[in-house]
Amino acid sequence: MTDTRKDLANLKCVPCRGGIPPLIDLKIKQMLPAVPGWERIKEDGVDKIRRKYKFKNFVKAMEFTNGVAEIAEEQGHHPDIFIQWNIVELTLWTHAINGLHENDFILAAKIDEMKSR
Repeated sequence: MTDTRKDLANLKCVPCRGGIPPLIDLKIKQMLPAVPGWERIKEDGVDKIRRKYKFKNFVKAMEFTNGVAEIAEEQGHHPDIFIQWNIVELTLWTHAINGLHENDFILAAKIDEMKSR
């Protein structure tokens, strides 16, 4: 498994159709440092990762959101997106396995790479 954001950002999400277990606690703890700023949360017993991004204004927040949409569509892996005036909150997890998969960390890294350009 990769251990840096750059390494993860260079990978491609692979379709997950289910039938495999979500990442175990130890693997999640190992991968989380590769995507600084993302936090592990549990909602209804399901592990997810979440990050908030703050922008100068609504237009910048929407430009970022459109960039996220492009990456997500390209990867076939889509975050939940919550937009407030200058804040975009993204939540990632793999629905097919009801938990976290390497794809979630790959997408998080790709989003962070796009944001840092």
